Amino acid sequence: MKRIGLISDTHSYLDPTIFEHFVEVDEIWHAGDIGSVSLFDQLNHFKPTKAVFGNIDDHLIRRICPKDLIFDTEGLKVAMTHIGGFPPRYNHDTKQLINREKPGLVITGHSHILRIMPDPTHNLLFINPGAAGHHGFHLIRTVVRFGISEGKVKDLQVIELGRRGSLST
Repeated sequence: MKRIGLISDTHSYLDPTIFEHFVEVDEIWHAGDIGSVSLFDQLNHFKPTKAVFGNIDDHLIRRICPKDLIFDTEGLKVAMTHIGGFPPRYNHDTKQLINREKPGLVITGHSHILRIMPDPTHNLLFINPGAAGHHGFHLIRTVVRFGISEGKVKDLQVIELGRRGSLST
C-alpha cells in the first residue's frame, strides 16, 4: 500500500505539524496554490512531492509544476488539477480531462472547501482537501491522508490543522 498526504492552497504557509501528520506517508501531493518554491522544496525534501500549479502561483512554480498531472499509482489512475469544480459541476477543462483519461481518482484544490465524494457518473472518487494555509474564507485548515492499494483508496482520514489565522492546534 502506498500512503499519500494530500494538501492544497497553502499560499506560502506550511503548518509545522504537516511534518508530524505526514511522517508515515510515502508521497505528498499538492493540489495547487503552493505560494512559493521554498515551500515546495521543503515538502519535496521531506517526502517525494507531486504538485500542480494554482492560480496564485508564479512563473517559478509553473516551471516545476504542471497545470494537470495524470499518473498511475498502485493500480489507480489519478488526475490532479487546481481549478476543477466538483461532481457533477466540473469545469469544461476538467470534464474533458475526465472523459479523455478516465481516472479513478480526481483531485482538485482552489475552492478551499473540503469535499470527498463519489462521482458515480464517471465511476471515480473526488477529493478536494480544503485549504492548509491562512489566506481565504475557510474557517478550519485541513489536509487529507489516505492509502492506495490494488486500485482503491483506503483508510482515508481528514486532519484538521486548526482555525485559519491561528497557530497550529
